[in-house]
Amino acid sequence: MASQPTTSALRALALEYKSNQEEPVEGFRVKLVNDDNLFEWEVAIYGPPDTLYQGGYFKAHMKFPPDYPYSPPTIRFLTKVWHPNVYEVNGDLCISILHPPVDDPQSGELPCERWNPTQNVRTILLSVISLLNEPNTFSPANVDASVMYRRWRDSKGKDKEYENIIRKQVSASRLEAEKDGIVVPITLEDYCIKTKAKPADGSIDMTDFYDDDYADDLDEDEDEEEYNEDNEDSGNGES
Repeated sequence: MASQPTTSALRALALEYKSNQEEPVEGFRVKLVNDDNLFEWEVAIYGPPDTLYQGGYFKAHMKFPPDYPYSPPTIRFLTKVWHPNVYEVNGDLCISILHPPVDDPQSGELPCERWNPTQNVRTILLSVISLLNEPNTFSPANVDASVMYRRWRDSKGKDKEYENIIRKQVSASRLEAEKDGIVVPITLEDYCIKTKAKPADGSIDMTDFYDDDYADDLDEDEDEEEYNEDNEDSGNGES
């Protein structure tokens, strides 16, 4: 039996989705797969300028667990992405920030590099964009891509096998962008522009996803924090 979504997960996702719609971040855009389900998002990631992925349009699904943000989401690329940290068979992304915060010496990752509840959609996707240009080759999901990438890097671009595959995928993704009516930013200036998004006709009201008394809960938490601060004692007789 599947776990039921927690109220805190619904609240967190509703607020994050609203924030990402009203204040889009350079490099990606998000929307819900279904308007009545906050736990599955469709993500469009734009290839960053001055990288092999420049001009690329990479679509992915982001799925959140019922206890988010205490557990990390998963990301699966729908667009073909040849990359050391993306599984070739199913498009699943392997990145430290989405791994549970357990102590696993075999992984080569520190617990601080893994998921923690202070992360959010913006920090995740910005990390993914950074990973596109700087793969982690220590524990690759795609070994062949990792080997090709290292040859390309070590030869300072003279070995073109890795680069040629990426260029072909970027070109194919542009055709997908045209079908979706998306203008992919190419220059750094266009890529970094932040604009206030206007709600489209038929947009959903995010207040439907969380309690009307959420603000009251926050106020109560703040009042409790202020009370605790006022009554703190150092334990040595000094205030």
